[in-house]
Amino acid sequence: MTDNEITKPRALLCAVDVGEYDAERSLAELSELADTAGAETVLTVIQKRPSFDPATCAGSGRLAEIAELCEREDIDLIIFDCELTATQIRNIEDITGTHTIDRTMLILDIFAQRATTHEGRLQVEIAQHRYRLPRLAGMGHKLSRLGGGIGTRGPGETKLETDKRHIRARIASLSAELKEIEKRRGLHRERRRKDGVLVCAIVGYTNVGKSTLLNTLTEAGVLAENKLFATLETTSRAIELPDGRSVMLVDTVGLISRLPHHLVEAFKSTLEEAASADVILHICDASSDDCEQQARVTLELLKELGCEGIPVVTVFNKCDLVPYMDELTAGENVVRISAKRGEGIEALLEAVAKALPQSAKKMKLLIPFSEGSLLNDIRRDGKVYSEEYTEDGTLVDALVDVKMYGRVEEYKI
Repeated sequence: MTDNEITKPRALLCAVDVGEYDAERSLAELSELADTAGAETVLTVIQKRPSFDPATCAGSGRLAEIAELCEREDIDLIIFDCELTATQIRNIEDITGTHTIDRTMLILDIFAQRATTHEGRLQVEIAQHRYRLPRLAGMGHKLSRLGGGIGTRGPGETKLETDKRHIRARIASLSAELKEIEKRRGLHRERRRKDGVLVCAIVGYTNVGKSTLLNTLTEAGVLAENKLFATLETTSRAIELPDGRSVMLVDTVGLISRLPHHLVEAFKSTLEEAASADVILHICDASSDDCEQQARVTLELLKELGCEGIPVVTVFNKCDLVPYMDELTAGENVVRISAKRGEGIEALLEAVAKALPQSAKKMKLLIPFSEGSLLNDIRRDGKVYSEEYTEDGTLVDALVDVKMYGRVEEYKI
């Protein structure tokens, strides 16, 4: 018997700082992404340059140093904290002799690992093909079937052209399949709207505790790990608010700074749950040094999705890890919680109830026996918690739909 030990690939992370963003913070996030993908970060390298080198991204001198480091430290993988062209990847691999990927390829790999539903896998495959398509041309002679010289010329298409055609056909096929799923999701949303179901979308940066909060509120049993992109598919669960109304909680995919455009497009149908919600729970990691930046990224994407005008409740999570918790005071629609410990949940539910449009109201009514049809309407459009028959009529404790206020006002106790 042999013991097969699975070793993590040893990775070197490289960032080229051209002043567009905080390279050190981004590199720290890239290290978390690498860990989530199953790689071990051994070294990090930052080079400041006025612009990216069109041929190799980093400068040739720095790449020579990286090649030495790779050989000395037995590096298996180089990950660049930006998007590379196929030509740049080929040139970097020629110089360093080490397999090279970029930030987008790493995120796509994580998504491919974590996609479990049919829809999730479709979305990831579409994003991967869209990423590969413009890069096929940079892969050189290995994609050409037509040779040069006597006896090799003739009609036909290169492997590059064939591959492009196959990829476009595959994207079209997957997109059609995804559209059918989106159509079904749209019908579900329309059904919920017609039935008067209130929807609360949970959004936020990746790994801020969205799934943990959903599990705390509903015992949903959703995977909640201390890793980036633990959730890729939406999960919906109903809960009851303090004012008696029910609301559907929808967990969404986590966001990240410089999220690849291909992924935003592929996962738009998932993210659009937020655009059709009645209220949005914006979860922030109070214990993170990048809390403000992460919140900005989330709000910008919500704006892109057309979520303006929807009430937002800002939730500072992981407050049990913050010594200065009292300084995170709120204003309107801001609450502090610890989803893991279940702290602050009552205040959160009250904030959600307050932010939601007033569609129903809890009332105590004494309805005469002659108004039996009114009681039936209350049962149909609202919710009756208790009924008691008295001499003067039926005493009910009920959640009354806003459309019926005028009809029940005179029977209010």
